[in-house]
Amino acid sequence: MAADLIPLIAGLIIFISSLISLRLGVSVAIVEILFGVVAGHYGFYSEPWMVYLAGFGGIILTFLAGAEIDTVLMKEKFRESMLIGTASFLLPFIAIFAYTYWIGGWTLNASLIAGTALSTTSLAVVYSVLVESNLSKTPLGKLIMASTFVTDMGTALALSILFIQPSFYTLIFILVSIVAIVIAGRYSSLLFNSTRFRNKVIEPEIKWIFLVLLVFIYFADFGESHAVLPAFIFGLVMSKSFHNEAKELVKRLRVVAYAIITPFFFIVSGLNVSLPLIVSALGLFLVLFVIKMLSKFTGVYLFAKKYIPNGSMYTTLLMSTGLTFGTISSFFGLQAGYIDQVQFSVLVGVVVASAVIPTFFAQKWFSPVHSEDIINGENNNLHTEDMVVRESEKS
Repeated sequence: MAADLIPLIAGLIIFISSLISLRLGVSVAIVEILFGVVAGHYGFYSEPWMVYLAGFGGIILTFLAGAEIDTVLMKEKFRESMLIGTASFLLPFIAIFAYTYWIGGWTLNASLIAGTALSTTSLAVVYSVLVESNLSKTPLGKLIMASTFVTDMGTALALSILFIQPSFYTLIFILVSIVAIVIAGRYSSLLFNSTRFRNKVIEPEIKWIFLVLLVFIYFADFGESHAVLPAFIFGLVMSKSFHNEAKELVKRLRVVAYAIITPFFFIVSGLNVSLPLIVSALGLFLVLFVIKMLSKFTGVYLFAKKYIPNGSMYTTLLMSTGLTFGTISSFFGLQAGYIDQVQFSVLVGVVVASAVIPTFFAQKWFSPVHSEDIINGENNNLHTEDMVVRESEKS
């Protein structure tokens, strides 16, 4: 395929995906992933600029997910998010590792890679779905994102502890990330509140956020690590400002990101899947997918049923998705020589399938109508703010 056709075809995929998403009422992320899988099968490939833009899109989605989390609710629901998120990580990790190592005959490192890759819940997919469903600002959506963060923290720690060898450059990445987060968290409000910079067409606030994220990406590569964790913490630190004086900034940032940047993250993720290799190991693909789904359901549903009784299935399905960390873990294993190309394609295929299938069912048949009414599993009381608003509306 001619290189000059690739941007044109990518733009066409992005536009058509939006139309299909609106027509079918499913997340545009699902459509973009599927288009990526099909396009890759027919010769469409990702160029280096697309891969970088895709990585940046994943970091932006992670930042936005952190920015949407209500830290007050997270403290109030700390026990719930910790239990749901830990179970969401631990059970799939153990189940996938056990099957691939003792039954599948994989090597120890390959099995650890498989367990890590398929234990994830995708912040990017979960956040995209919640935003498109108008649930990201509800207590339910915030609790799901908090639980997802706990799950991916477990995955990131597992990948770091089990495989990544700390070095002097890793230490530099950690120190730079801490300094950047502290400085941005403390002084960004000066930029956001300044009448000279606020609400200008050149968007200096958005460019500042992008600059901080690019710093994370650069030093993460330098330290042979990944920028997902600092990007999420940066968003978490900025969440208070975004919930107060910078609400419009988040909306504008979403427009910029969703228009052209984040679609490449989902399309390139689909391009990573090799259908012929998956077909050649179809039995393994189906078994791993079933194990991931069953272990996720076993872990998440029990706690979701207790704490979110009327939204337990929706929560379980969204928590069963995977994408960012799953792809990262699989790619790391391939580069390090722990897994071969077939194992890589199967793992990424399962990751992508888990991003598409549970999300489709969650949106189509289990999406809650009044999520603010179902977050409190113990007494079903509304959040204080929601109750005040409703009482004022009644009067």
